[in-house]
Amino acid sequence: MVPQMTEFWEPEVKTVSTPENVAPSDAIVLFEGKNLDQWVSTKDNSKSAQWTVNKDGTFTVKKGTGNIQTKQSFLDYQIHIEWKVPANISGQSQARGNSGLFLASTGPDNDGYEMQILDSYNNRTYANGQAGSIYKQSPPLRNATRKPGEWNVYDVIFTAPRFKDDGSLFSPARVTAIHNGIVVQNNTILTGPTQYIGLPSYDKPHGKSPIKLQDHGDPSEAISFRNIWLREL
Repeated sequence: MVPQMTEFWEPEVKTVSTPENVAPSDAIVLFEGKNLDQWVSTKDNSKSAQWTVNKDGTFTVKKGTGNIQTKQSFLDYQIHIEWKVPANISGQSQARGNSGLFLASTGPDNDGYEMQILDSYNNRTYANGQAGSIYKQSPPLRNATRKPGEWNVYDVIFTAPRFKDDGSLFSPARVTAIHNGIVVQNNTILTGPTQYIGLPSYDKPHGKSPIKLQDHGDPSEAISFRNIWLREL
């Protein structure tokens, strides 16, 4: 053999521009700092998201209005999202800056696959419910949460589950997640949609699904988000 026999020139790898602090050129921008046009109410998909868009290019949970979700549905993707617990946060354990990034919303309310968002800076709770966990399934490998008032960054790769024609599971969902530059989920296998009570299972087959953000309902001060973009894989 000669070296050229194992050199493949086609198809050529597509180029993506990645300017600093800007979404990649092939990304779907879900929040650019001006409006929530890419989001709707989970309670009623015909209604716009009711959370508060701020003048500084962020948006804040409007408590009591319910969860919001993307207008579009996705299968496998990479998502970037930044979130901040307010500096004046109060409460403890799960009642302290609680929200959630549902990587696939499979129904109303809190149905789906949740990656926990929570103030886990000097705030102990159950390990599989702290920031960076796959809720009630997989604790994060490390607690990388920044103190209240500082921005946290999630970069997550989600592989959706696949189902056979008869509705049984073919392959489970998988998650790799980086929190503030630290790997907290490494190709984690999900055993089903997350459950607050009981054990998860894949009993409801689904395909592409919206992405959902949670209005948790605890009495602590509301958290904020910014710079949300997604790349389909």
